[in-house]
Amino acid sequence: MDRGQNTGGLMSSAGLVRYFDSEDSNAIRIDPKTVIAFGVMLGVLIQLLTFVS
Repeated sequence: MDRGQNTGGLMSSAGLVRYFDSEDSNAIRIDPKTVIAFGVMLGVLIQLLTFVS
């Protein structure tokens, strides 16, 4: 790779880092454990409905 050539890796992700670092105080906050538990329960419900029908 040429020494003067810019790959753009760090510069292209700089805006995303700033976007995801800022937190809105009005945003809905959900615990990650709640999301996982909801997904597991939904999967079990789908399996039960598949088994019954």
